[in-house]
Amino acid sequence: MGKLIYGSTTEIEFDDRVLAHLQLVFGLKLRRKEGFFFSWRDELAVGDGRSSIWIDASIPLVFRYNGGRPPKVNRDWLEVLTQSSNSAHGLQLTEESGATGRTTELRQPADESE
Repeated sequence: MGKLIYGSTTEIEFDDRVLAHLQLVFGLKLRRKEGFFFSWRDELAVGDGRSSIWIDASIPLVFRYNGGRPPKVNRDWLEVLTQSSNSAHGLQLTEESGATGRTTELRQPADESE
């Protein structure tokens, strides 16, 4: 399990695959300087409710992955998450959709010294 670390007080555990998709959606929104709500279902251990936070470019954000290799990106699920992020309710984390759909390798930036 990786972690989404937001500001100095919020750490939320997510599977690395979920984090990779969230990072892409967050990056898209924050590059456009768009703040948004992000909501997810809490684990049973913390009450089995729902949580929401306001995501803003002025607050430090870290995606800390547990694994060393980037997961494949499910473009269908990414599309669903991106559409959700543009709604009045904000980004609602949903179960992965289109598991047999289009995937893309998540690549690391090229080393500029090469």
